[in-house]
Amino acid sequence: MKTCLCSLVAAAFAVAVSSTGVVATPSTTYWTPCTIDIQPRGLTHITYDTYARLGSPSDDPVAQFPADYGLTWGVTFRSRLAAEYGIDYLSPADDPLFFNAKIGYPEGALSKNAPAVQLGFFNFGTKSDVTNQNVIHLIVGKSLPNGAGRLAASFYVGNKDVLKSSAGEKENTGFMIAYDRVLVPDKFIFAADYASGDNAIGAGGFGLYYLFAKNASILVGPVWFNDKDINGKMKWTAQLDVNF
Repeated sequence: MKTCLCSLVAAAFAVAVSSTGVVATPSTTYWTPCTIDIQPRGLTHITYDTYARLGSPSDDPVAQFPADYGLTWGVTFRSRLAAEYGIDYLSPADDPLFFNAKIGYPEGALSKNAPAVQLGFFNFGTKSDVTNQNVIHLIVGKSLPNGAGRLAASFYVGNKDVLKSSAGEKENTGFMIAYDRVLVPDKFIFAADYASGDNAIGAGGFGLYYLFAKNASILVGPVWFNDKDINGKMKWTAQLDVNF
C-alpha cells in the first residue's frame, strides 16, 4: 500500500532469506504485493524495513532477514493508466539488488463500477537461479460499500527453478489475497494478507499502520510462513515509510 500517506494509504515491504535467495517486494498491503495502490506521479517513496525473531531466536533456522532499503516512483498517463517502478537494496546480502514494476487502471477507470486491474512483476533479482524469482502477477481489487475496507486478489507465476519448497518441489504458482481498512482517518490503518505456496513467498500476517505525519508511517505486526524450513518461524516486522 505504498502510495500517498495523506489519504488512505501506508506501505510495507516484505523481506525473506531462504535457500533460494533473498526476496524484496514492491507496493504491498502488508506482506504481499497484492494491493490496488500505485505510487502517484511525481512521488518518491523511501522505505526501511526489518523482520526479526523475538524471544528465543536461537531456535529459529532463519532468525532475522536482511534490512530492506527501497525506492519507488510513480507515473500517471492521460488515460488514467498508472504505473510504478522501484528498486530495493537488501543488506547484508550477497546479491542485494531487486527490481519491480506494475501498470494498471484504478477503480472506476474502465467503467463506472469497474474494479482496479493491474499487471506487474516483482522479485527480479540479478543472479540466475538464485535471486531471479521473476514473479508476474495479475491483481483485481475493489473498495467495499460504506467504508468497510478494500479487498484484492491476485494470481502469480514465477521462476520454477527458484520458487521451490524446502523439499525441492516446484512451487512457482499460487494466489494472494489482501484486505485493508482505515480505522481512524489519517492515523490508523489495519491491513492483512496471505500468499499461498510452500516457497519463499508463501506467508501471511496482519498489522497496524500508524501515520505519525502526513507523509510518513510506521507499521508493526507478525508474519507467519508456509514453509518454516525456508523462512523460519513467525517474525515481527517494523517498517518505516516516507514520501517526498
